[in-house]
Amino acid sequence: MRDDHAFDTTAVHAGERRPGPEGSVVFPIYPGTVYAPADGDGYGDIRYPRLSSTPSQVYLHDKLAELEGAHTAIATSSGMAAITTSLLSVLRAGDHLIAGDVLYGGTAGFLSHFAERFGWTYTLVDPGRPDTWEAARTPRTRAFLVESITNPLVRVGRLAEVAEFCREHGLVSIIDNTFASPVNFRPLAAGFDLCVHSATKYLGGHSDLVAGCVAGVEDLMGEVRTSLNYLGGSLDPYVGFLLARGLKTLSVRVRAQNDNALALASFLADHPRVAEVHYPGLPSHPDHGHASELMDGFGGMLSLRLHGGAEAAETLLKSVTIPASGPSLGGVESLVTRPVTTSHAALTREEREAAGVTDDLVRVSCGIESSADLIADFRQALEVV
Repeated sequence: MRDDHAFDTTAVHAGERRPGPEGSVVFPIYPGTVYAPADGDGYGDIRYPRLSSTPSQVYLHDKLAELEGAHTAIATSSGMAAITTSLLSVLRAGDHLIAGDVLYGGTAGFLSHFAERFGWTYTLVDPGRPDTWEAARTPRTRAFLVESITNPLVRVGRLAEVAEFCREHGLVSIIDNTFASPVNFRPLAAGFDLCVHSATKYLGGHSDLVAGCVAGVEDLMGEVRTSLNYLGGSLDPYVGFLLARGLKTLSVRVRAQNDNALALASFLADHPRVAEVHYPGLPSHPDHGHASELMDGFGGMLSLRLHGGAEAAETLLKSVTIPASGPSLGGVESLVTRPVTTSHAALTREEREAAGVTDDLVRVSCGIESSADLIADFRQALEVV
């Protein structure tokens, strides 16, 4: 693709072969496991699904890399495979990690359960307070991990400052860009070294696949690929086909979800039965100012608390009729959940409370339905709370 194309065009055409095999417009699925030897005699030169080197996989990787503006990208079997492979590629025994103090529950659980086993130490910091980061850095600090938009309080850290801090101190900067997607934020252009996604969410976009990906600078991606080869978290070609298809509509889906989330958040912020609304697109959000400078959109995720506590939150989940009650996000259909029972259920109560994940918190993933219908549905549901 040409560099001057808009992102909407890139999303459709990135990585495509013109013409495709046998003249195809839609790139076919290659399910085979046996291929003639390719050029080169290294282990990584073998074409094999576990080595992420079959035609279907290479095609998908080209699309993902172009969307992220990366030298290279690689798909993984899940978002957790992407984050764990990235950390295992960067950190060695004795290394220290700085990480944001509000992380996806799976990431936080991985660190709390396995960091010690691998000989790592880590310190949690507020990504919105650059003045606190230097105190967390040690001579063994190797990397800094943050999320572009946090789950589920949708905070936006000082991301440009994170990338700059890492450059100044020779640290690897890693960002989970799942909530923002490359439509709203492109971390590598902002100076990050590695960008990971749970592609199950916005990149796939239709709640019908599980996948992840890592994109980044060339030298680090070589380590990531080697780690993934041995850890075995490669992506099935059939799932890769669904992901590549979903990427083509990424831009139009996410822009619609941005619009719906802003409209719904604005309505909820003015409703008397709503105690708090968390959405960076609202001027009242503490991160609105710098998020407006960083991002092209504020995402499709919001969270709220109701007057009435956990009982009121559960009533809301049962009373809405358009959103389904479910733990995932990023699909074309709206979803609602209480993170305390889903995404953050593996954390202790103390860990959840420290992250602001209270029993009464409701998370909303806005789909692409009519914003007027979503607002009307929440209005009627709030009447019975």
